[in-house]
Amino acid sequence: MTSREAREEAVLGAVGERRERVNAAIPDELPIRRPERLYEASRYLLDAGGKRLRPTVLLVTAEALADVAPLSTDYRAFPALDDEPPVDVLSAAVSVEVIQSFTLIHDDIMDDDDLRRGVPAVHREYDLETAILAGDTLYSKAFEIMLGTGATTERTVRALDVLANTCTQICEGQSLDVSFEDRKEVTTDEYLEMVEQKTAVLYAASAALPAVLLGADDETVEALYGYGLDVGRGFQIHDDVLDLTVPSETLGKQRGSDLVENKQTLITVHAREQGVDVGSLVDTEHVDDVTEAEIDEAVGVLEEAGSIEYARDTASELVEDGKQRLDALPDNEARDLLMQLADYLVERGY
Repeated sequence: MTSREAREEAVLGAVGERRERVNAAIPDELPIRRPERLYEASRYLLDAGGKRLRPTVLLVTAEALADVAPLSTDYRAFPALDDEPPVDVLSAAVSVEVIQSFTLIHDDIMDDDDLRRGVPAVHREYDLETAILAGDTLYSKAFEIMLGTGATTERTVRALDVLANTCTQICEGQSLDVSFEDRKEVTTDEYLEMVEQKTAVLYAASAALPAVLLGADDETVEALYGYGLDVGRGFQIHDDVLDLTVPSETLGKQRGSDLVENKQTLITVHAREQGVDVGSLVDTEHVDDVTEAEIDEAVGVLEEAGSIEYARDTASELVEDGKQRLDALPDNEARDLLMQLADYLVERGY
């Protein structure tokens, strides 16, 4: 087993242990009640699975801040960093995952996707109206759940402000992403701005929220937010690479789907800057007829332009920057795990 494989195994084990805690808490925080169809639709993707990476970041960050052994403390009564009452950081973790699920439901509606997490998308399993309402319900429930952490009023208000700002930025990022579809050229800075808002801010919130709720100082909150932004951007850029380099059967969708659907990624942005006519790489007018051979040829052109390597390097640099920000935390096992988790986000899938 290589060092990378060993690191990935350790990270996945740590994620899995915390995923069990989050999964067990979801029915408590979001029970099925009347009208049953609405709440069943709201729970549908949450019950379908998922790695729970964002709530894992939140729980591990809490462990690092409190300088406790991982998994050794009750997440429902987690010690604050001062003399204030303990905090239910598990509720905060569920709140973050509920926001993630809300964004997935609405993304699938906007993209008219059929599948999510190996099951029919919510608007396919139920109907469009129910899916929209389910997403809206999850959005509002996330704030209700965050209100129940038991943190002081001042810290709770600040946590809600972080969550609200995160949701606003996610919508702004999605709007930017949609606007890119009608543009032939997008700059690297514009793409990174979109990724930061659409994807990275939820990782940033996941890292910063436990610091807010537990009473860390502003410098620590800022450092952890920066960690989440950096690794979140790296995560999304790595996804762009995986879309082109991992076989379709492993991805669970068509390889090169971003290219076929003419989506702007850091890879295509860089390739255009190198003079590549990205629009001619595959036939975007007949997406169902694009073959693996055509994708292979397109990937070859992008590799020759150095665009795939550029994206890999950018993702790795962002993660290294993010890891440096963890100097704000005590030197302990949980901080080491946050570093390993950051590496995993740009190494997974190979």
